[in-house]
Amino acid sequence: MAGTTPGTPGTPRVLRAMNDRAALDLLLEHGPLSRTRIGKLTGLSKPTASQLLARLEAAGLVVATGTTEGRPGPNAQLYAVNARAAYAAGLDVTPVRIRAAVADITGEIVGEYELRTPGRAASGVVRQVTEALDGAVKAAGITREDVRRLVIGTPGAFDPATGRLRYASHLPGWHSPTLLEELAAALPPFEYENDVNLVAVAEQRVGAARGHTDFALLWNEAGLGAALVLGGRLHRGFTGGAGEVGFLPVPGTPLVRQVAKANSGGFQELAGVQSVPRIARAAGIDTPEQPYVEVAARLLAHAVEAHAEDPRYAELLDRYAERLATGLASIVAVLDPELVVLSGPALVAGGEPLRARVQSELADLAASRPRLVLAAVSRHPVLRGALESALATTRDEVFDTSR
Repeated sequence: MAGTTPGTPGTPRVLRAMNDRAALDLLLEHGPLSRTRIGKLTGLSKPTASQLLARLEAAGLVVATGTTEGRPGPNAQLYAVNARAAYAAGLDVTPVRIRAAVADITGEIVGEYELRTPGRAASGVVRQVTEALDGAVKAAGITREDVRRLVIGTPGAFDPATGRLRYASHLPGWHSPTLLEELAAALPPFEYENDVNLVAVAEQRVGAARGHTDFALLWNEAGLGAALVLGGRLHRGFTGGAGEVGFLPVPGTPLVRQVAKANSGGFQELAGVQSVPRIARAAGIDTPEQPYVEVAARLLAHAVEAHAEDPRYAELLDRYAERLATGLASIVAVLDPELVVLSGPALVAGGEPLRARVQSELADLAASRPRLVLAAVSRHPVLRGALESALATTRDEVFDTSR
């Protein structure tokens, strides 16, 4: 037809590619399927489903995995996504270690590695990153060249205007203006993302926020941070600082000035992990202060078990919930999210008793009343988010059969 070009919407090639992607997504979601089942789920005729599977098998995207058993009639051939079609990787970077993992295109983790980096010098970041990635790649039994996409999660965010890492002065060696160029020369194609944003990606894809397009996630580990998802997309802000709620001025603490130098702010002082042992001591609980994350998580976990019989632990939960709700009220007033996910070691350790108290306090402090839930991704959530992000890009590239 005049005026049409190959690859425009509505052409047979594009329609075939759309059907191919739909079938591949169904195989990822449901596991091995027969030709008949794929036809029913996609609405394709048996001949068209057969042609689709033959095409995907020839492209190396699906493989025959066996046959159906235990049903009337002849056994049917089953097909699954070819796990070896591509690999993606993720890194979770903190001041004391770099955790790396490789997943095949189905999302199964096939290699992991952890590189401890306590007291590391400001130099050598590129070497440490490549060493961590190579450790995971080796564990997966592949090479670095097999990794189609890498996502690196760090505290803070890289300013798109300067290329410098901001909001993370505690991460030595990551603030060079040439670091991204050096990493690009040494690594597979990669993206970088804030660590708390990646936790939100994990919760949205496989966790408590699955199916929600508007939600906020509050994270409390060494620092207090948030991730904001609006219309299904992460909101990063102009400099990547959206969600750096630890700097948020809140009532109940002195006003913190020059927050970048202090690397803290009102909400961090009010409700960060360092506040938990202080609240506990004020309630009459004898406790050490540090290490903050471990102590806070242990205190809150014990409060879950003891608060019904021990009023000191009930007070700990009450006071900490009030502090968390104070900062959340400001976030809710601006965003009006459908859902708030409580995540991070301290918040998850407080469990349902803490969540219920924060929900109750927030109902008094905020005009809108979002539903609060506990995070569902418990194992390495930053790394899981990095892998989910890398896999999404990898699948978009590898599953595109229109080219």
